[in-house]
Amino acid sequence: MIRRPRRSVPATLTAIVLLAVCVATATWTVQKLIGRTPYVPLPNPHWNDLSVAIAGGVLAVLGLVMLMAAVLPGKPMVVPLTEDESDAGASTRSLRTTLQAAADSVDGVTATKLKVRRGKVIAKVRTNRTNTDGLDDAVRAALDQRLSQIPLVAPPSPRIRTRSAR
Repeated sequence: MIRRPRRSVPATLTAIVLLAVCVATATWTVQKLIGRTPYVPLPNPHWNDLSVAIAGGVLAVLGLVMLMAAVLPGKPMVVPLTEDESDAGASTRSLRTTLQAAADSVDGVTATKLKVRRGKVIAKVRTNRTNTDGLDDAVRAALDQRLSQIPLVAPPSPRIRTRSAR
């Protein structure tokens, strides 16, 4: 079970733009049919005009971007757990929070930023120590111990980057 984010923002934007174009076209058409001057004066463009070619290109690129947003999967929101019969999962946010708490519990760590990616956990650790020898190994051990407590299908491998404030 890997839940992916919904594509509601691209769908909503597309719907709003299409609605606005349809309303503007309908208003312009009705005004032309009843013999009034349209609120939005449109010239009579020809197919070989530069403005028509540019508008067509922009709409084609926008359509491809929207198609790619619909087809390509987003970042997983749930990481599957290794329960035999159930569809259990842990959210990536809760996984990041628990791993960050484990990294922050290491002696000498002042701040931690964690990113949970596919197959890896990237931890950026800050310390006030001048000598950071062994801190990477201590943080990696803390993360490995916490990951061993969570029954993930594919546990990620931690990568540690340490920065000293001094």
